[in-house]
Amino acid sequence: MGDRIDSINARWILDSRGNPTVEVEVETFEGFSGRAAVPSGASTGIYEAVELRDGGDRFHGKGVQKAIESVIEEIAPRLRGMDVTLQENLDEAMLELDGTDNKSRLGGNAILGVSVACAKAAANSEGLNLYEYINPEASLLPVPFFNVINGGKHAGNELDFQEFMVAPTGAGSFMEALRMGSEIYQSLKSMLEKRYGQNAINVGDEGGFSPPMKTPEEALDAIIRATEELGYDSDTRLALDVAASSFYNSEGYIFEGRVITRGELIEKYRELVNKYPIASLEDPLEEEDFEGFVIITSALDIQIVGDDLFVTNPKRLKKGIEMGACNSLLWKVNQIGTLTEARKAAELAMSNGYTVMASHRSGDTEDPFVADLCVGIECGQIKSGAPCRGERTAKYNQLLRIEEWLGERAQYPEGLFL
Repeated sequence: MGDRIDSINARWILDSRGNPTVEVEVETFEGFSGRAAVPSGASTGIYEAVELRDGGDRFHGKGVQKAIESVIEEIAPRLRGMDVTLQENLDEAMLELDGTDNKSRLGGNAILGVSVACAKAAANSEGLNLYEYINPEASLLPVPFFNVINGGKHAGNELDFQEFMVAPTGAGSFMEALRMGSEIYQSLKSMLEKRYGQNAINVGDEGGFSPPMKTPEEALDAIIRATEELGYDSDTRLALDVAASSFYNSEGYIFEGRVITRGELIEKYRELVNKYPIASLEDPLEEEDFEGFVIITSALDIQIVGDDLFVTNPKRLKKGIEMGACNSLLWKVNQIGTLTEARKAAELAMSNGYTVMASHRSGDTEDPFVADLCVGIECGQIKSGAPCRGERTAKYNQLLRIEEWLGERAQYPEGLFL
């Protein structure tokens, strides 16, 4: 029998938006420990695991005392004495204890904090880094998708699309990719300030700039100019996270101030893909429209990523695979709530020819666990915001370390597996 859990504690800390979130610490009888902080989304799918909040006046209703009590009063007594290395058993015990389909009783934030902290404690008990513990043979670093211009719910401008990203697909290593991303970001900053003034370099939730732009073409043109100035245009591709549910209602899609149909929106994407080197399109349609996702996946020969559509849920992903909706899964462990379920979702996607992009959340913390998980499942793609701000660079810097630890074994993807 492996090292057994002695104690589990939880507290609130602040996330990158200044709201409280749950941090969990697990300690074993042999003195090994693991700590995990839970991220929080802004553009959240309606099928995500429930993030338990307190309501009331404290923290404007966003307190997490109920989730902390779930950890201390219910989860900790249930898991005490269990083998910390048996991740699936631990996660299953929490699911049984919660007893709901969406983790609404104990809170997905409480359950995930414990799940990840247990994995970290287990890794420490075996003298391994988290990525090694997940997969001892792991060697593949990811292509980073840098969110350099923000719109939608992540910013205060008029851009309908939420994220405009640049990906150094032609880099020779993760270190080179991160350098390219940083240089592009700084060049873009200078260009935006010169063209639009100082307000243009205010940043959104994920560190991308929030210039006074109105159309996706303006944002894409600006990024292209920055890559060309540095001579990186042939080694970079563009990507969009549209978050279309955020501008959809019963009448249709409210795009650039007018209502348009699904067909008109798909035609807009076709025009953009024909004009720009766009490699990936995330959530181009609203989260209930499986049939629309089938149409756009067939119509565009690029990566179509399901985020709000799938919410890292194996059941919804299975439906998408059977229908032919999307060809890629956005992988956010807090959407489903346990490491075991998240890994099953990633395995289901990959075994059916879907790519997987690991992802942070807009309200994130300094905890870089998603970087280790990304390498552990060898998905080859990650998005963690702009190459600035501590909660974003924590993930990118951890990947630098992992690449160094891997040494000659380290690999960087050639292209995007499409």
